[in-house]
Amino acid sequence: MAKFSKILETHPEITRHMTIITISGLPGTGTTTVALLLKEKTQLPYVYTGDIFRKLAQQHNMTLEAFGAYAEKHPEIDKQLDAQQLNILKRDDVILEGRLAGWIAYQNEIPAVKIMLTADISIRAQRIVKREGGEIEKRAQEIRKREQSENNRYMNYYNIDASDLSIYDIIIDTSNLTPDEIVEKILKVVKI
Repeated sequence: MAKFSKILETHPEITRHMTIITISGLPGTGTTTVALLLKEKTQLPYVYTGDIFRKLAQQHNMTLEAFGAYAEKHPEIDKQLDAQQLNILKRDDVILEGRLAGWIAYQNEIPAVKIMLTADISIRAQRIVKREGGEIEKRAQEIRKREQSENNRYMNYYNIDASDLSIYDIIIDTSNLTPDEIVEKILKVVKI
């Protein structure tokens, strides 16, 4: 509670009644499924930053993989996304799903419950194949390329090591859990 009190001193616009939850995780860990279920159970507004990135990729007529590589050479893409996330986190009660959502809250001392979902790469690839089709090994390769691209950008732009999980309040391995079980674990910590 001392850390939260210090944050309140430096950010008087934030009240104790605000509920800010960030959900982060690698592709296929279940972040969207969990965030939507958490939204349903809590009635908190939900924002998915991946939608913004996907729309930008479509506007540029690029696949996610190609747009990720493009973003490596155009830092304004990530900076625009991150500025939007920061504005969302400062505004109101929210569930914000995004790979850097927890880091943005952490670096800006926003009192959010920061959640990281993890799972083995083979399970994540299987989930993506089930959702989008394709072959498991090919999807696993695409995931690895996308993650490497994102990790490079995060390190180059912000000096963030995305593999550093020390900033998260809750880390859940989703490999063998149902979405309901994951949300139940979260709600034991987040009192709404």
